[in-house]
Amino acid sequence: MKLRITAFAAMAAIGLAAAPAKAETFKWAFQGDVQTMDPHGLFETMTLGFQRNIYEGLVIRNEKMEMVGALAESYKNIEPTVWRFNLRKGVKFHDGSDFEADDVAFSVKRLSSEGSDMKVVANLIKATKIIDNHTIDIITAAPNPILPLQLEIFYIMDKQWAEKHKAVEATNVKGGDEGNYANLNANGTGPFKLKSRQSGVKTELEINSNYWGKVKGNIKKAVFTPIAQDATRVAALISGNVDMAYPVPVQDWKRLDDAKGVMPLAGPEARTIFLGFDQLRDELLYSNIKGKNPFKDLRVRQAFIKAIGVEAIKKKVMRGASVPAGLLVAPQINGYSAALNDRPSYDPKAAKKLLADAGYPNGFEVTMDCPNDRYVNDERICQAAASMLAKIGVKVTLLAQTKSKYFGKVLAQNNYDTSFFLLGWTPSTFDSHNPISALMACRGGADKLGAFNLGGYCNPRINELAALIQSETNQTKRQSMIDEAFKIHKDEVGHIPLHQQPLSWGVSEKVKLVQRPDNVLDLRYINKN
Repeated sequence: MKLRITAFAAMAAIGLAAAPAKAETFKWAFQGDVQTMDPHGLFETMTLGFQRNIYEGLVIRNEKMEMVGALAESYKNIEPTVWRFNLRKGVKFHDGSDFEADDVAFSVKRLSSEGSDMKVVANLIKATKIIDNHTIDIITAAPNPILPLQLEIFYIMDKQWAEKHKAVEATNVKGGDEGNYANLNANGTGPFKLKSRQSGVKTELEINSNYWGKVKGNIKKAVFTPIAQDATRVAALISGNVDMAYPVPVQDWKRLDDAKGVMPLAGPEARTIFLGFDQLRDELLYSNIKGKNPFKDLRVRQAFIKAIGVEAIKKKVMRGASVPAGLLVAPQINGYSAALNDRPSYDPKAAKKLLADAGYPNGFEVTMDCPNDRYVNDERICQAAASMLAKIGVKVTLLAQTKSKYFGKVLAQNNYDTSFFLLGWTPSTFDSHNPISALMACRGGADKLGAFNLGGYCNPRINELAALIQSETNQTKRQSMIDEAFKIHKDEVGHIPLHQQPLSWGVSEKVKLVQRPDNVLDLRYINKN
């Protein structure tokens, strides 16, 4: 069997071992489209991962997932609340204009604009101070020893280009901001330039011949095509119409094994898939229960987690390829604790009793929001969960939509329009502070945390811990606080962790690449023979 399930380091070695061959065009497909070209328009891994080939930040992770300088040659914490970034000289944007400190300051401000979905990053920064054209200080409200880790997805935009094209405000993707020039056009400093963009059809990139850095691959042109249907996407790979396709449903791995010239490529992903519920509103938006919110009752949340069998989902939906989870972080994430990763056993009988004790002996009805083209087997997971909940009397109406409609409905810009939902999360910093502050902290407070806490779960102690974790330099104390936050969230069933999904790619045997544990495809490391 050709299936390659490899550790990341080994895969990286494979990707870099091949000597660059002749320059080639690389074609690849994903189940959904890139949602915008605006680097500040949407906080979503696939979109940000695509954009990182065009735009760059002050820091970047290399092929070994090490954090290194990108547009910043070096950086240092010169005062408890001040980080100084020494910017790289001689860098040009794709239109030929110079990259300078003014562009960094402008991009920080743009992150906070009304249409931006990147406010979780903007909230880390109190102010900027330009020292000279190639030196800038980023000032935080409190000491933040992990700030560079949090800035990898902060991409720099050319101030003059944005002003020229009236794109000084970030694109409001969920508001249908087609009029913002940055939504369909791009001008970064990265290794590839945007050649053409047809939303929902095809996006073409070409090599940036003036790139300041080193491109270790041989790709000169890259063509991305969204292909929604799993079978069509896999067929495109087998036929040679694309060189790489993802995700490949785990049930199709054998299909690739049996085909010539292609292979499935799998490995552990640092993404946790979980369920969440609206615990904030006094009445659910989508339920037959009026005048109160069942999810405010801990017993109901406990019933749900006991009713959902993650081992069955692993076996029947994920074909054994997922790793059941008890936390919102994967083992690859700094701060993960194996001791806290257990979960309540599957027990429908106990779940029914908990519902009855909470006053719902016959269950209730609720609508579940689910993407159908974002995560591996996402709609099938939701269908399985709905079926399991039906056994305890909960009737779930499943609303599965393409990711653009799904995210447009459930995120902050639409006032978290959901009662019950599935979501996946990979901490961009590979540190537990990220999900604690973004997913678990109370939202809407002065600390501006909880931006992606869709269900409004709230325990103020977690907000206190998030602030302490961000500034604590003693790793033993820091881990103790991380453990406390996860235990509170676990005991209160703030969300229902399901599993870490597998990386599930299909590739041509002519292609050598790096399969990152965050499911990001970096074109600069691709060689095609």
